[in-house]
Amino acid sequence: MKSIPTPNDIAPIILRRSYPSDAEGIRELVNPLASDGLMLPRSLSSIYDNIRDFRVLVDGDRIVGSAALHVCWEDLAEIRTLAVSEEIRSRGWGKALVDDCIKESAVLRVPRVFTLSFTPDFFKHLGFSEIEKESLPQKIWKDCIHCPHFPDCKEVALIYGG
Repeated sequence: MKSIPTPNDIAPIILRRSYPSDAEGIRELVNPLASDGLMLPRSLSSIYDNIRDFRVLVDGDRIVGSAALHVCWEDLAEIRTLAVSEEIRSRGWGKALVDDCIKESAVLRVPRVFTLSFTPDFFKHLGFSEIEKESLPQKIWKDCIHCPHFPDCKEVALIYGG
């Protein structure tokens, strides 16, 4: 668990692994962004099923950021559900979440991490490179059927390492 002071230094925002009790807060953070077309919506069931993949930013008792590292294959993982509350955006929290995912991929000895994003420049700034979606294994497309943009996907595939 890492405590990072807020700009006002009133109360620290904590970056930590998620607990099952965080699932509702993750959903409350993510689904409004999904309604705006910025990401895929997540059901409570899906979040519980993948709760061990998540790390969260916590401000008091409120979830203000999330990201999940989902292992897809022996040498490939995906960063998903990256969300940061509007009031703390552009302060480095998204980078902190992505960095935490990348560090965990190294611990797990998974050398390549990809993401599908509507904001590719953010990831390029963090060292990701754009790739063709078709170069990714087919099994990563299982969530696409739930996407409002399916089959006309507008997300950009990016990879870190490899």
